Amino acid sequence: MRRLKPVLLLVFFTFFTSGISAQEIKTDTLSVHAMRMLSELNASVMRYVSQDKESPDYGAVNCPHCKLYHTRAAEIVYPFAFEYSKTKNKEYLKAAINVGNRLIKQQQDNGSWLETPEEWTGTTTDQVLMMALAYPVLETHLSGKEQLSWLQSIEKAGDYLVEVMSPRFAGINYCATTTASLMFVNKLINKLSYREKARELAYQVVAKMDQDYFLTGEGGRVFGAKYGIDPGYNMEMSLWGLALYARLAKDEKVMDIVEKSLEKHLYFIYPDGSMDASWGIRSNKWTCFGSGTSDGSQVLFSLFMDKNDQYRTAAIRNLQFLQTCMKDGVIGFGPLYYDIYDYLPCIYPTFTKAKNMAMSIAFAKADIGKMEDLPLDKKGIHYFPTLNLSLVRTAQWCTTISAYNYKDPAGDRTKYMHRPAGGAITNLWLNGHGYFQASSQTIYKRWEPMSFPDIPAPLPLTPRIEFDGASGYFTNLYEFDALMITGNKTEDYFVSSLGELKNSKQQEGGISYRLTHRIGDNYISKEIELIYHDAKEHVRIIEPVIYYPGMMFSQIDKKRIHIKTKGKLIELEIITDNADIEQGTDEEKYKWSYPALKAYPIVLNINFDKNDLRKTIKFIYRIL
Repeated sequence: MRRLKPVLLLVFFTFFTSGISAQEIKTDTLSVHAMRMLSELNASVMRYVSQDKESPDYGAVNCPHCKLYHTRAAEIVYPFAFEYSKTKNKEYLKAAINVGNRLIKQQQDNGSWLETPEEWTGTTTDQVLMMALAYPVLETHLSGKEQLSWLQSIEKAGDYLVEVMSPRFAGINYCATTTASLMFVNKLINKLSYREKARELAYQVVAKMDQDYFLTGEGGRVFGAKYGIDPGYNMEMSLWGLALYARLAKDEKVMDIVEKSLEKHLYFIYPDGSMDASWGIRSNKWTCFGSGTSDGSQVLFSLFMDKNDQYRTAAIRNLQFLQTCMKDGVIGFGPLYYDIYDYLPCIYPTFTKAKNMAMSIAFAKADIGKMEDLPLDKKGIHYFPTLNLSLVRTAQWCTTISAYNYKDPAGDRTKYMHRPAGGAITNLWLNGHGYFQASSQTIYKRWEPMSFPDIPAPLPLTPRIEFDGASGYFTNLYEFDALMITGNKTEDYFVSSLGELKNSKQQEGGISYRLTHRIGDNYISKEIELIYHDAKEHVRIIEPVIYYPGMMFSQIDKKRIHIKTKGKLIELEIITDNADIEQGTDEEKYKWSYPALKAYPIVLNINFDKNDLRKTIKFIYRIL
């Protein structure tokens, strides 16, 4: 008889000594899910590997969307090597060696790699980490010449990171990743400079956490220092980098801080496993499963599963949500990518998530265990003062309402200042349905041409208050100074936000507002008070509803519309008598790549008189 692993014995012992049946205790194993996903992702990437031995690109990975060889795609070297270590499939062994050899040929004289087709070199930290992790697996299969070449390349990249990496050089996630990269490079090439630089960076990074342990440093600079928080990059890059450093360096102080931070970030894993990065300053690449070019959250959660069973739940649910965004092993930019677009996406999310799956298996702690409920599985309201943001969960709804007040001193010239704010709903999930409302950039720009598809200019997915006046376009989405008030009554929770309708330059348009959301078990209402203090303009309320295949929108009258999904019927009703419904206007413009969602627009036209001083509009979504 095979001997049971100690953790399995513990699980069975618990069953028989607690009086609880095995059926009542949910257990699962992250590595099983992650290995299945890794194999699917690897197989899809393998289809795009150059097999032409006469080509200078032999072994490289071609991007089916961009029609070129992204240097970073060579990071698949570790997922390929890891799969070989588990399956002994020599096709992956060969592919890993070839892609690594080709990557070495792309290295610059200073040890860096360009992030082709652009020239950013900060991603050298990602590439050398994958090389350093792959090398021990591949070492005995490399020729003597190749072994020397790989080690020299890894050392050159490590030296480059020691020389240049700092919060002054790069965003905070690069610094955090480099702490892990240098520690793994140090395992191959023992250098004091690697260990010292890793420690220096680790302490610089954790020093950037705010009072609630949210990591800042993804946005613009003030006196040379970066500010701004992004939960997607924090969970999918920074925190696991710090945790791996702390494990290798035996740095309990850093590990403790990372664990405190992770406790806060766990609130942004929704009940369906999606990651809510809708409000962060890099939400321009929000995908619903994470961020478009970051690695993934599974490795982070896997490192702490021995501390809290909720992290196992978060890792597996997020992985399962990621599967809904895939087709034939290629990950799109969100749940509806393949419904919206008829062409393959950039390969970035596919190879970055493959890296993450491999690492989550390799570094997992307490792999098998209970599946505890997540914080957002339970009813409640959670206000985060350093974010000026609220999360609400009721029996049927889960929502994020953001007035996150980060402002980049460079203003609307930057990619960080077109995120949704002002007390808007940036994410709204309906139990048994999925996303009911979501959000996007307020205007679409290709901030990073390599990563942002060239698409027709869309209108925002975000629910909003807006007007076009003589001075331009004004909306609550550009209000980054809103005051947020929260509370609850017996049957519902409320979040009220007060501010001014502003343009992208943070200039007031002459109309202020109070936006109050009330969220109950079976309804969500919105009450908007407008104060026309210096402008008399026609204000609109735009309510885009995420449009899944098969949904039906039927206007009953000027005040009501029915929204039919596969399992629910929702009624939108205007309660006050001062607005009417207009549906479907500019519907074709509500299609986005980040996140890959489309929406059906519902417009509430407000009856307006030039003598109006104040006006209150109230409407409600009810589950019938």
